[in-house]
Amino acid sequence: MIDLTHRLATTADIPKIIKLMQASILENMQEFLSSKEIEAAQETMGVDQTLIEDRTYFIIESIQASQKIMVGCGGWGKRKTLYGGDHTKGRDDSLSDPKVDAARIRAMYTHPSWIRCGVATYLLELGENAARIAGFKTIELGSTVPGEPLYLAKGYKEVGRESDIAANGAINTVIKMVKEL
Repeated sequence: MIDLTHRLATTADIPKIIKLMQASILENMQEFLSSKEIEAAQETMGVDQTLIEDRTYFIIESIQASQKIMVGCGGWGKRKTLYGGDHTKGRDDSLSDPKVDAARIRAMYTHPSWIRCGVATYLLELGENAARIAGFKTIELGSTVPGEPLYLAKGYKEVGRESDIAANGAINTVIKMVKEL
């Protein structure tokens, strides 16, 4: 069994998070999207410092060659923004009300060398459990096409799709999915 641990992300982690995100986007999406579609997806992906400030963003680590390494990152949001990084247009950073709003699974990335090793499942469990403890009854996310199979397997249901034309002319699809906690 692979030994995975977690901790909350800090602003000092941002350079490593960015590096992991870039590797994840460029390599893990190739099976599902063309290079132009991957470029289009990057317009809405990236670090959301609000998650780090809210202490809802996790780093997943493992030991390799006696060194602790970052193998994944992701978390949950208690704000209304469904997806995207600091640069994403249309953000709504107002707080969600757990009595009427859903929590959000946000910004999940796995290092390409660690896919299918339980990293994403671990991140989902951490986020769902934390949202449940915070009083949320429902959780939702904005999935990429490559992420959809994982979320379906973990009990999320599609409730809508949004496709936008990116600056390069390619289509960027975000799949809104929901799960009862």
